[in-house]
Amino acid sequence: MGWRAEHPPHLAAGLLLLLLVNLPVTCHQDHQDAVHITAILGESVVFNCQVDFPEDIPVPYVLQWEKKVGETGQDIPIYIWYESYPTHSGEGYEGRVARVAPDSPYGAASLNLTNIRETDQGWYECKVVFLNRSPNQHKNGTWFHLDVHAPPRFSITPEDIIYVNLGDAIILKCQAEGTPTPEILWYKDANPVEPSGTVGIFNDGTELRISNIRHEDIGDYTCIARNGEGQVSHTARVIIAGGAVITMPPTNQTKLEGEKVQFSCEAKALPGNVTVKWFREGAPVAEVAALETRVTIRRDGALLINPVAADDSGQYLCEVSNGIGDPQSASAYLNVEYPAKVTFTPTVQYLPFRLAGVVQCYIKANPPLQYVTWTKDKRLLEPYQTKDIVIMNNGSLLFTRVNQNHQGRYTCTPYNAQGTQGSSGPMEVLVRKPPVFTVEPEPLYQRKVGESVEMHCEAQEAEGTQRPSVTWRRRDGLPLQKSRVRALAGNITIDTLRRQDFGIYQCVASNEVATIVADTQLVIEGTQPHAPYNVSGAATEFQVTLRWQPGYAGGPDYKQDYTIWYREAGYSDWTKVPVTPSGATSVTINRLQPGTTYEFQVNSKNTIGEGMMSKAITIRTLDVGARMKAAPTAPGPVDEKIFQNAPEGSGPKPGPPRNLTVTEVHNGFLITWQAPLERASLVHYYTIKYRTDAQWKTLNRGQIRPEETSYLVKNLVGGRTYYFRVLANSATSYESSEEVKFPVPARVKHKAITAGVVGGILFFIVAIILSVCAVKICNKRKRRKQEKVLVWSGRGYWCGVRVGEGVGVGGGGRRPRRGALRQLALR
Repeated sequence: MGWRAEHPPHLAAGLLLLLLVNLPVTCHQDHQDAVHITAILGESVVFNCQVDFPEDIPVPYVLQWEKKVGETGQDIPIYIWYESYPTHSGEGYEGRVARVAPDSPYGAASLNLTNIRETDQGWYECKVVFLNRSPNQHKNGTWFHLDVHAPPRFSITPEDIIYVNLGDAIILKCQAEGTPTPEILWYKDANPVEPSGTVGIFNDGTELRISNIRHEDIGDYTCIARNGEGQVSHTARVIIAGGAVITMPPTNQTKLEGEKVQFSCEAKALPGNVTVKWFREGAPVAEVAALETRVTIRRDGALLINPVAADDSGQYLCEVSNGIGDPQSASAYLNVEYPAKVTFTPTVQYLPFRLAGVVQCYIKANPPLQYVTWTKDKRLLEPYQTKDIVIMNNGSLLFTRVNQNHQGRYTCTPYNAQGTQGSSGPMEVLVRKPPVFTVEPEPLYQRKVGESVEMHCEAQEAEGTQRPSVTWRRRDGLPLQKSRVRALAGNITIDTLRRQDFGIYQCVASNEVATIVADTQLVIEGTQPHAPYNVSGAATEFQVTLRWQPGYAGGPDYKQDYTIWYREAGYSDWTKVPVTPSGATSVTINRLQPGTTYEFQVNSKNTIGEGMMSKAITIRTLDVGARMKAAPTAPGPVDEKIFQNAPEGSGPKPGPPRNLTVTEVHNGFLITWQAPLERASLVHYYTIKYRTDAQWKTLNRGQIRPEETSYLVKNLVGGRTYYFRVLANSATSYESSEEVKFPVPARVKHKAITAGVVGGILFFIVAIILSVCAVKICNKRKRRKQEKVLVWSGRGYWCGVRVGEGVGVGGGGRRPRRGALRQLALR
């Protein structure tokens, strides 16, 4: 041990000589009577040691603290103090040991040890030496044992990614230091590792051995070291050697137009000759003409676009491969925001006189359009104060009934959260009369199968406008059969009529001013019936009652009969049940299984033959006792335990949801996905799961219907990384999408803080206003009470107010005389 001296050497030598000559009066108690102290690594501790003077008379003394080290228990001085002499600290204790302050609650010989190290653990002894005095038996000092506790820290961990081949044997080592000695736990994919014939945990948990790698052994292995002071964890991913694996996938990003964006796509492989390809909406980025001069793929696989343009928004996918196995891919969404802008300005637009018309403002905006301002003849237009003019959601002007006053020169200026890129050019809006029909088709054409029909339609333009074009179309959007349809000067002829020609046809006359439409119905007689529609049903535990609307019967002389086709959802065998009595449009299907989902279709027939099937509907029967319990017929959200590790329910399950993405939008974060490719009809509802650690939680409060494939969440915490999955739930089971990682930008936290501050200020202002109002109300009530006291005298109650012995009202008391009232007022 070395010693630090601030005074001349002869002073220190003299002090040591004193220590040798004078016998120290020390604590001779056994270690069993010692004081045991526990401290945390890095903290401080006080050893409380009293000084017991001979005959209670203070005398000069030397304070010496020693620590026992080594197997032999050698005493090593760590601190020596004598009044007016320099303090000496042992090697390794410099700056960490000091005598407590005189006014502290501890004994005068107490020692403060700071910045505790693990090597400080052990036995300490306090010694007090009285100078020029005979030794006595008073106990000055005591023994202390210091236990130093430290949280776990890893000394050995496995590599982050371990490449293996099937049949290999591997050892994952995980060792940790700390006090108390840490316990080591192993998990695979968030589940505790279960030892088996090929998997074992050895050497006090520090080694995980797999003797024969199988496909089910591939995954993430996490070792956790924990003791009473905390825990740490490390995860190693075991991957089959061969194909490339993405280690840092791209993440969704939002950028302003003109900024640059970089998508990461780092991969590892054995062998390591990884090739990275990038695609935008399915096309290689190098082949997208709009990106050609602005896109770069870096050596590390990252995609750089500089600068980004408004049309760059979309899905970007990176694909990695080293020539072995199938390529692996990952995608992210780029959301490019920009001020709202006008994309096209027509120089002339027309409005139809006395009809409804629209003046278009062709706009692009991201974030979405907020509002549009309009000018007419260089003056601001106020549509909300103008009759017959409305601003549509897309920013265009709707004139509900056009007149000549609406003619003029218009401009539009769009705005969104990013502002505006300016106004449109001037648009000359002219009011003209619309075209009119001179010949309209008959309201109804009835023909038999195989016959022909000719429908007539002619239109004429107004003066000063172009001649209208006349075309025909089906109202249901189905195409006309060109091989059997002939059109001439606005008239249409359909030859060799068939059942599918049945429907409503429209004659459309259009010019630059307006488009007008005339409808007619074509009925084909002598055919099989058309499909029933509007099929609906109500379920109990064991039966379903169906109702529907009949389709066209095939002619006025035909009667329809119906057959119900049904099956358990997901199974191929259909059961047919004829509907009785003949012509009925409702039926009850019995002997069904409770809590089961069924598919139903209705088929019709007449004397000619069977018609077309209705659209299939899905109905779930109630669980047994569900009506008594008033429980909903639809199943509830997937239980958390089921998603984590419990076995799934039996029965058919849908395919997994696809292309899960998380995108930051102006009012939160939009989670989107696509329906399963396989067995999508089995989906009853979707559930969104998320985690920020190992515990999965449910994001959505209610069920997400099958037709919905997006969900807006507003309360993600800035600076955290979230993991998301979407579950497609069937009647008895579910299937999960792939996991998506989404780091929330730290700036989101600042927005939340700002909103909280503003909300707090508003709450404070409202509280002040309410307090003032409450005080005024109380004062007003007090004045009223005083006025009531001055009105009546006597005993009792009146209007619920008690006024005391000398003054009162009603209820058994007497009404005072006028004189009494006057006297009371004088008082």
